[in-house]
Amino acid sequence: MVRETSLSPANLIWPLFVTDGEGVVEPIASLPGVSRWSVDGIVERAREAVDLGIPCLALFPNTQADRRSEDGREALNPDNLMCRAIRAIKDALGDSIGVLTDVALDPYTAHGQDGLIDSDGYVLNDATVEVLVGQSLNQARAGADIIAPSDMMDGRIGAIRAALEADGHHNVQIMSYAAKYASAFYGPFRDAVGSSGLLKGNKKGYQMDPANTDEALREVAMDIAEGADSVMVKPGMPYLDIVSRVKQAFGVPVYAYMVSGEYAMIEAMAAAGAGDRDAVVLESLLAFRRAGCSGVLTYHAAHAARLLAKG
Repeated sequence: MVRETSLSPANLIWPLFVTDGEGVVEPIASLPGVSRWSVDGIVERAREAVDLGIPCLALFPNTQADRRSEDGREALNPDNLMCRAIRAIKDALGDSIGVLTDVALDPYTAHGQDGLIDSDGYVLNDATVEVLVGQSLNQARAGADIIAPSDMMDGRIGAIRAALEADGHHNVQIMSYAAKYASAFYGPFRDAVGSSGLLKGNKKGYQMDPANTDEALREVAMDIAEGADSVMVKPGMPYLDIVSRVKQAFGVPVYAYMVSGEYAMIEAMAAAGAGDRDAVVLESLLAFRRAGCSGVLTYHAAHAARLLAKG
Protein backbone atom coordinates (compact mmCIF):
# COMPACT_ATOMS: atom_id res chain seq x y z
CA MET A 1 0.00 0.00 0.00
CA VAL A 2 2.85 2.42 0.66
CA ARG A 3 5.31 1.34 -2.04
CA GLU A 4 6.78 4.46 -3.66
CA THR A 5 8.15 2.99 -6.89
CA SER A 6 6.62 0.65 -9.47
CA LEU A 7 8.06 -1.46 -12.26
CA SER A 8 6.16 -2.89 -15.22
CA PRO A 9 6.95 -4.13 -18.75
CA ALA A 10 5.91 -0.66 -19.96
CA ASN A 11 9.14 0.66 -18.40
CA LEU A 12 11.35 -1.62 -20.50
CA ILE A 13 13.06 -1.17 -23.86
CA TRP A 14 14.57 -4.32 -25.40
CA PRO A 15 17.88 -3.90 -27.30
CA LEU A 16 18.27 -6.32 -30.22
CA PHE A 17 21.16 -7.01 -32.59
CA VAL A 18 20.46 -7.39 -36.31
CA THR A 19 22.67 -9.48 -38.60
CA ASP A 20 22.59 -10.43 -42.27
CA GLY A 21 20.96 -13.50 -43.77
CA GLU A 22 17.74 -15.42 -43.18
CA GLY A 23 16.98 -17.78 -40.33
CA VAL A 24 20.24 -16.75 -38.66
CA VAL A 25 20.73 -16.90 -34.89
CA GLU A 26 24.25 -16.10 -33.66
CA PRO A 27 24.78 -16.44 -29.89
CA ILE A 28 27.13 -13.80 -28.48
CA ALA A 29 29.70 -15.49 -26.24
CA SER A 30 30.35 -12.46 -24.05
CA LEU A 31 26.58 -11.90 -23.59
CA PRO A 32 25.20 -15.27 -22.46
CA GLY A 33 21.58 -15.65 -23.55
CA VAL A 34 21.78 -12.84 -26.13
CA SER A 35 22.03 -13.46 -29.88
CA ARG A 36 22.23 -11.61 -33.15
CA TRP A 37 19.15 -12.25 -35.28
CA SER A 38 18.54 -11.92 -38.98
CA VAL A 39 15.66 -9.64 -39.95
CA ASP A 40 13.06 -12.43 -39.90
CA GLY A 41 14.11 -13.32 -36.36
CA ILE A 42 13.96 -9.69 -35.30
CA VAL A 43 10.32 -9.58 -36.41
CA GLU A 44 9.60 -12.63 -34.24
CA ARG A 45 11.27 -10.93 -31.26
CA ALA A 46 9.06 -7.90 -31.95
CA ARG A 47 5.95 -10.09 -31.82
CA GLU A 48 7.24 -11.53 -28.55
CA ALA A 49 7.73 -8.01 -27.16
CA VAL A 50 4.14 -7.06 -28.03
CA ASP A 51 2.83 -10.17 -26.28
CA LEU A 52 4.92 -9.34 -23.18
CA GLY A 53 3.78 -5.72 -23.02
CA ILE A 54 7.19 -4.27 -23.89
CA PRO A 55 6.46 -1.03 -25.77
CA CYS A 56 9.71 -0.45 -27.65
CA LEU A 57 12.69 -2.18 -29.26
CA ALA A 58 16.15 -0.67 -29.70
CA LEU A 59 17.94 -1.89 -32.82
CA PHE A 60 21.70 -2.21 -33.39
CA PRO A 61 23.23 -3.62 -36.60
CA ASN A 62 26.13 -6.02 -36.97
CA THR A 63 27.17 -4.56 -40.32
CA GLN A 64 28.84 -6.91 -42.76
CA ALA A 65 32.64 -6.53 -42.81
CA ASP A 66 32.74 -5.74 -46.53
CA ARG A 67 30.28 -2.87 -46.00
CA ARG A 68 32.37 -1.09 -43.38
CA SER A 69 34.46 1.82 -44.59
CA GLU A 70 36.52 4.73 -43.31
CA ASP A 71 33.59 7.10 -43.89
CA GLY A 72 30.81 4.77 -42.67
CA ARG A 73 28.81 5.31 -45.85
CA GLU A 74 26.69 2.18 -45.24
CA ALA A 75 24.84 4.19 -42.60
CA LEU A 76 23.26 6.15 -45.47
CA ASN A 77 22.18 3.09 -47.46
CA PRO A 78 18.34 2.88 -47.44
CA ASP A 79 18.66 -0.90 -47.72
CA ASN A 80 21.13 -1.41 -44.86
CA LEU A 81 20.43 -3.88 -42.05
CA MET A 82 18.91 -1.24 -39.79
CA CYS A 83 16.45 0.05 -42.38
CA ARG A 84 15.46 -3.44 -43.50
CA ALA A 85 14.71 -4.40 -39.90
CA ILE A 86 12.69 -1.22 -39.27
CA ARG A 87 10.56 -1.77 -42.36
CA ALA A 88 10.02 -5.46 -41.58
CA ILE A 89 8.85 -4.73 -38.03
CA LYS A 90 6.54 -1.94 -39.14
CA ASP A 91 5.12 -4.00 -42.01
CA ALA A 92 4.35 -6.84 -39.62
CA LEU A 93 3.19 -4.98 -36.53
CA GLY A 94 2.56 -1.34 -37.40
CA ASP A 95 2.25 0.94 -34.40
CA SER A 96 1.76 -1.88 -31.89
CA ILE A 97 5.50 -1.68 -31.16
CA GLY A 98 7.84 1.28 -31.07
CA VAL A 99 11.19 1.17 -32.86
CA LEU A 100 14.15 3.12 -31.48
CA THR A 101 17.20 3.31 -33.73
CA ASP A 102 20.82 3.99 -32.89
CA VAL A 103 22.48 6.92 -34.66
CA ALA A 104 26.27 6.70 -34.62
CA LEU A 105 28.88 5.53 -37.09
CA ASP A 106 30.75 2.88 -35.08
CA PRO A 107 28.73 -0.04 -36.54
CA TYR A 108 29.67 1.18 -40.03
CA THR A 109 33.27 2.42 -39.81
CA ALA A 110 36.36 0.34 -40.48
CA HIS A 111 38.09 1.97 -37.50
CA GLY A 112 35.31 1.49 -34.91
CA GLN A 113 34.98 5.14 -33.93
CA ASP A 114 31.57 6.81 -33.68
CA GLY A 115 32.52 9.48 -36.22
CA LEU A 116 34.77 10.42 -39.09
CA ILE A 117 38.46 10.73 -38.22
CA ASP A 118 41.40 12.71 -39.54
CA SER A 119 44.88 11.39 -40.35
CA ASP A 120 45.79 11.50 -36.64
CA GLY A 121 42.74 9.47 -35.61
CA TYR A 122 40.96 12.50 -34.10
CA VAL A 123 37.17 12.40 -34.46
CA LEU A 124 35.87 15.33 -36.53
CA ASN A 125 32.77 16.72 -34.81
CA ASP A 126 31.18 18.91 -37.50
CA ALA A 127 31.88 16.61 -40.44
CA THR A 128 30.43 13.71 -38.45
CA VAL A 129 27.26 15.66 -37.64
CA GLU A 130 26.55 16.04 -41.36
CA VAL A 131 26.64 12.25 -41.79
CA LEU A 132 24.55 11.68 -38.66
CA VAL A 133 21.84 13.93 -40.08
CA GLY A 134 21.71 11.80 -43.22
CA GLN A 135 21.68 8.62 -41.14
CA SER A 136 18.78 9.92 -39.06
CA LEU A 137 16.73 10.81 -42.12
CA ASN A 138 17.47 7.40 -43.60
CA GLN A 139 16.08 5.69 -40.50
CA ALA A 140 13.08 8.01 -40.17
CA ARG A 141 12.11 7.38 -43.78
CA ALA A 142 12.26 3.62 -43.09
CA GLY A 143 9.73 4.07 -40.26
CA ALA A 144 11.71 4.63 -37.04
CA ASP A 145 9.65 6.09 -34.20
CA ILE A 146 12.56 7.33 -32.05
CA ILE A 147 15.97 8.44 -33.27
CA ALA A 148 18.62 7.88 -30.59
CA PRO A 149 21.95 9.59 -31.32
CA SER A 150 24.61 7.79 -29.24
CA ASP A 151 27.66 9.43 -30.82
CA MET A 152 28.12 12.35 -28.35
CA MET A 153 29.01 14.89 -31.06
CA ASP A 154 28.25 18.49 -30.07
CA GLY A 155 25.37 20.12 -31.92
CA ARG A 156 23.96 16.97 -33.49
CA ILE A 157 20.55 17.13 -31.76
CA GLY A 158 19.71 20.55 -33.17
CA ALA A 159 20.90 19.57 -36.64
CA ILE A 160 18.92 16.30 -36.60
CA ARG A 161 15.76 17.95 -35.26
CA ALA A 162 15.86 20.63 -37.97
CA ALA A 163 16.39 18.03 -40.69
CA LEU A 164 13.55 15.82 -39.42
CA GLU A 165 11.18 18.79 -39.40
CA ALA A 166 12.22 19.89 -42.89
CA ASP A 167 11.71 16.34 -44.20
CA GLY A 168 8.21 16.08 -42.71
CA HIS A 169 9.02 13.76 -39.81
CA HIS A 170 7.39 15.97 -37.18
CA ASN A 171 6.34 13.08 -34.95
CA VAL A 172 9.65 11.24 -34.90
CA GLN A 173 11.09 11.66 -31.43
CA ILE A 174 14.73 12.13 -30.43
CA MET A 175 16.07 10.29 -27.39
CA SER A 176 19.51 11.74 -26.89
CA TYR A 177 22.35 9.80 -25.33
CA ALA A 178 23.07 13.07 -23.54
CA ALA A 179 25.31 11.74 -20.76
CA LYS A 180 27.28 8.87 -22.24
CA TYR A 181 30.45 8.06 -20.38
CA ALA A 182 33.74 6.66 -21.69
CA SER A 183 33.13 3.47 -19.76
CA ALA A 184 34.84 0.12 -19.37
CA PHE A 185 31.43 -1.59 -19.31
CA TYR A 186 30.85 -1.61 -23.09
CA GLY A 187 33.04 -4.55 -24.13
CA PRO A 188 30.38 -7.20 -24.87
CA PHE A 189 28.33 -4.68 -26.90
CA ARG A 190 31.31 -4.03 -29.15
CA ASP A 191 31.58 -7.78 -29.67
CA ALA A 192 27.90 -7.87 -30.60
CA VAL A 193 28.15 -5.18 -33.31
CA GLY A 194 31.52 -6.39 -34.57
CA SER A 195 33.55 -3.29 -33.69
CA SER A 196 35.68 -4.53 -30.78
CA GLY A 197 38.54 -5.80 -32.92
CA LEU A 198 38.41 -2.72 -35.15
CA LEU A 199 38.55 0.09 -32.60
CA LYS A 200 41.65 2.23 -32.96
CA GLY A 201 42.43 4.24 -29.86
CA ASN A 202 39.63 5.08 -27.43
CA LYS A 203 36.56 7.30 -27.23
CA LYS A 204 37.63 9.61 -24.41
CA GLY A 205 37.82 12.58 -26.78
CA TYR A 206 34.04 12.79 -27.10
CA GLN A 207 32.48 10.55 -24.44
CA MET A 208 32.36 11.80 -20.84
CA ASP A 209 34.89 11.39 -18.03
CA PRO A 210 33.45 8.98 -15.41
CA ALA A 211 34.63 11.42 -12.73
CA ASN A 212 32.27 14.21 -13.86
CA THR A 213 28.72 15.00 -12.80
CA ASP A 214 28.25 18.74 -13.44
CA GLU A 215 29.33 18.19 -17.03
CA ALA A 216 26.43 15.76 -17.45
CA LEU A 217 23.98 18.50 -16.53
CA ARG A 218 25.53 20.83 -19.10
CA GLU A 219 25.34 18.15 -21.80
CA VAL A 220 21.71 17.40 -20.99
CA ALA A 221 20.76 21.09 -20.93
CA MET A 222 22.29 21.60 -24.35
CA ASP A 223 20.48 18.62 -25.89
CA ILE A 224 17.11 19.62 -24.43
CA ALA A 225 17.56 23.15 -25.75
CA GLU A 226 18.33 21.73 -29.20
CA GLY A 227 15.12 19.66 -29.30
CA ALA A 228 15.61 16.32 -27.55
CA ASP A 229 12.31 14.80 -26.40
CA SER A 230 13.99 12.59 -23.81
CA VAL A 231 17.52 11.96 -22.59
CA MET A 232 19.59 8.95 -21.68
CA VAL A 233 22.34 8.20 -19.19
CA LYS A 234 24.78 5.43 -20.12
CA PRO A 235 25.96 3.18 -18.46
CA GLY A 236 23.25 2.56 -15.91
CA MET A 237 23.74 1.28 -12.38
CA PRO A 238 27.17 2.85 -11.75
CA TYR A 239 25.62 6.18 -12.82
CA LEU A 240 22.32 6.25 -10.96
CA ASP A 241 23.50 9.41 -9.20
CA ILE A 242 23.59 11.06 -12.64
CA VAL A 243 20.08 9.82 -13.42
CA SER A 244 18.81 11.31 -10.18
CA ARG A 245 20.52 14.67 -10.73
CA VAL A 246 19.23 14.93 -14.31
CA LYS A 247 15.67 14.08 -13.31
CA GLN A 248 15.68 16.56 -10.44
CA ALA A 249 17.25 19.33 -12.51
CA PHE A 250 15.16 19.07 -15.68
CA GLY A 251 12.02 17.01 -15.01
CA VAL A 252 12.11 15.51 -18.51
CA PRO A 253 11.77 11.81 -19.37
CA VAL A 254 15.09 10.20 -18.42
CA TYR A 255 16.16 6.75 -19.59
CA ALA A 256 19.20 4.71 -18.74
CA TYR A 257 20.97 1.90 -20.57
CA MET A 258 21.78 -1.12 -18.42
CA VAL A 259 24.73 -1.88 -20.65
CA SER A 260 26.28 -5.12 -21.80
CA GLY A 261 28.89 -5.27 -19.04
CA GLU A 262 26.21 -4.84 -16.39
CA TYR A 263 24.15 -7.64 -17.95
CA ALA A 264 27.21 -9.89 -18.19
CA MET A 265 28.04 -9.35 -14.50
CA ILE A 266 24.57 -10.48 -13.42
CA GLU A 267 24.76 -13.53 -15.67
CA ALA A 268 28.24 -14.42 -14.37
CA MET A 269 27.03 -14.08 -10.78
CA ALA A 270 24.08 -16.36 -11.47
CA ALA A 271 26.26 -18.90 -13.29
CA ALA A 272 28.60 -18.99 -10.29
CA GLY A 273 25.68 -19.65 -7.97
CA ALA A 274 26.41 -16.43 -6.12
CA GLY A 275 22.89 -15.04 -6.18
CA ASP A 276 19.27 -15.40 -7.30
CA ARG A 277 19.26 -14.20 -10.90
CA ASP A 278 15.56 -13.35 -11.03
CA ALA A 279 15.62 -11.37 -7.80
CA VAL A 280 18.76 -9.47 -8.82
CA VAL A 281 17.31 -8.57 -12.23
CA LEU A 282 14.11 -7.16 -10.76
CA GLU A 283 15.89 -5.35 -7.92
CA SER A 284 18.30 -3.77 -10.39
CA LEU A 285 15.51 -2.54 -12.65
CA LEU A 286 13.56 -1.22 -9.68
CA ALA A 287 16.67 0.77 -8.67
CA PHE A 288 16.64 2.51 -12.05
CA ARG A 289 13.02 3.46 -11.55
CA ARG A 290 13.66 4.65 -7.99
CA ALA A 291 16.49 6.88 -9.24
CA GLY A 292 14.10 8.61 -11.64
CA CYS A 293 14.12 6.62 -14.88
CA SER A 294 11.01 6.60 -17.03
CA GLY A 295 12.39 3.45 -18.59
CA VAL A 296 15.41 1.21 -18.95
CA LEU A 297 17.13 -0.31 -21.97
CA THR A 298 18.01 -3.81 -20.81
CA TYR A 299 18.94 -7.15 -22.38
CA HIS A 300 16.90 -8.69 -19.55
CA ALA A 301 13.72 -7.02 -20.85
CA ALA A 302 11.89 -10.14 -22.03
CA HIS A 303 12.93 -12.17 -18.99
CA ALA A 304 11.94 -9.36 -16.63
CA ALA A 305 8.57 -8.94 -18.34
CA ARG A 306 7.85 -12.64 -17.84
CA LEU A 307 8.82 -12.39 -14.17
CA LEU A 308 6.58 -9.36 -13.71
CA ALA A 309 3.67 -11.19 -15.34
CA LYS A 310 3.95 -13.87 -12.66
CA GLY A 311 3.40 -11.22 -9.98
